[in-house]
Amino acid sequence: MMYAMSYQMYKCEHGLATAAEQRAADLRAGEAAAALRDLRLSLGRAFRPRHRARPARDGAANTVTAPTRVLSTSR
Repeated sequence: MMYAMSYQMYKCEHGLATAAEQRAADLRAGEAAAALRDLRLSLGRAFRPRHRARPARDGAANTVTAPTRVLSTSR
């Protein structure tokens, strides 16, 4: 049953809602919260910065060299 918003607010403020009405309101609120969560997650995925690979310039620039250790010959 549909009521005017003012009457719904009056019922809520004065505790006139039946248990069935309260359960229905809780269900609607849960569905709205889930929809907002899904929207936030999908927007987060849409606007997340992508990982970009560096373009290869030449073969020598992309080789990874480990630091070399110089062993001393004297003790």
